[in-house]
Amino acid sequence: MTEQNEQPIEDYLEDPLADQGDEVARLTAERDELRDKWMRALADAENSRKRADKDRRDAEQYGGSRLARDLLPVHDALTRALDAASDEQRAAAAALIEGVELTLRELSNVFTKHGITIIRPEAGEKFDPAIHEAMFEAAVPGTIAGQIIQVMDNGFRLHDRLLRPAKVGVSSTPAS
Repeated sequence: MTEQNEQPIEDYLEDPLADQGDEVARLTAERDELRDKWMRALADAENSRKRADKDRRDAEQYGGSRLARDLLPVHDALTRALDAASDEQRAAAAALIEGVELTLRELSNVFTKHGITIIRPEAGEKFDPAIHEAMFEAAVPGTIAGQIIQVMDNGFRLHDRLLRPAKVGVSSTPAS
């Protein structure tokens, strides 16, 4: 007696996963794509973290640069006041001169505390365009071209950034 529901043996020999090969390839491609997106998102997050950390450090170091620039003329005015005082005026107004000196010293201490350094060029130094601003050029005997011949204003630096270049006069005397 034979059963009527018999199937040919070939039906049983077929690979049951054969139809799923395309599905496996599609899922593998999707997995690879999602992994790539995840790795890029992870890299973007790390870059954002580093950028935010750098921005925070810069804000700590340079956040007060506008205020510092606004205080530079105060330093200049106090320095000029002391430089302009003659010996007679110093003797006549000793307490006033001492008060101006103390105020300038305190301002200098605050500058130092916050990383502001004064650039004090001297006559005879070589002109450096990175920290000096040439206000004029003049041929002065006994000097060579590119030497500082006069200092009008000191410069200032906040940590490693220039707040204001030193204003100087530069020799244009040609080399002999």
